[in-house]
Amino acid sequence: MSTAPLIGFVGFGAMASRMGANLTKAGYRIAAYTPSGKGGDGSTRFLPTARALAAEADIVLVSVPDDEALAGTLHGPEGVLAGLKAGGVLINTSTIAPETAEALDAEGTARGLYVIDAPVAGSTPEAEAGNLIVLAGGTAEAIARVQKVFDTIGRLTIHAGPAGCGTKLKLVINGIMGSTLAVVAEGVAYGLATGLERGMLFDALDEVPVISPHHKRKLKAAKAGDFSPQFPARLMQKDMRLLLTSAARQTAPLPAMAAATQSLSLTRRRHPDEDYSALFAVMESLVANTP
Repeated sequence: MSTAPLIGFVGFGAMASRMGANLTKAGYRIAAYTPSGKGGDGSTRFLPTARALAAEADIVLVSVPDDEALAGTLHGPEGVLAGLKAGGVLINTSTIAPETAEALDAEGTARGLYVIDAPVAGSTPEAEAGNLIVLAGGTAEAIARVQKVFDTIGRLTIHAGPAGCGTKLKLVINGIMGSTLAVVAEGVAYGLATGLERGMLFDALDEVPVISPHHKRKLKAAKAGDFSPQFPARLMQKDMRLLLTSAARQTAPLPAMAAATQSLSLTRRRHPDEDYSALFAVMESLVANTP
């Protein structure tokens, strides 16, 4: 019987299942629980409750959409915290409010757990390649316990600071990512409105250095009209909302990011489960006066 640590995944969607595949290749044992009861890759063992999963696991890695889903899987008689033994490690890769991450650390520490907020930078291609950037908040001791896990799912671990700092850094990154895509989409909208040829416009933007590699990938998809979800609009808009709420608490003015959030809110309303780059389609439809 293998003595490799058992990593229990709470949530096993597009990102987590790819992390799980890389961990399995590296020799780790994995199991999973999904709040929806859906999911599975045909080879991963699924348990009926988060508590049952946590009771078996050495490390629990949570990957759920938002604060509400996190609370639903962690707390209560069948939650992770009811099953994870003292000395266990709880890694939360979900993007949540910073104060939620801090409260989880306090609760976990009181139970004798090692808690790390570790959202990741990167989408499904990076997750599949094991090329994510792990943004870790927590103690150096906690991170050292799972550094090999992070090295397996990512190419770099950034220790952002104490509990909550990984989440704060993630919001910085996603705020920049969402806001700059909104600016690129507005530039495309202007170009199309003035009559620039569509293919030429997209190809030209793919060549210039002011557009990031990430956004060039989104431009290619937008040119083809392919908005397959690598990062769904509903999650990007949620992250922008979390950022603006946290910024308001800190009295940090973010006018450009606030404006971009409005465009991403419209994108979420029209294309909630498509990639957030569907904002290009929203802007194009406005200037082309089409549905």
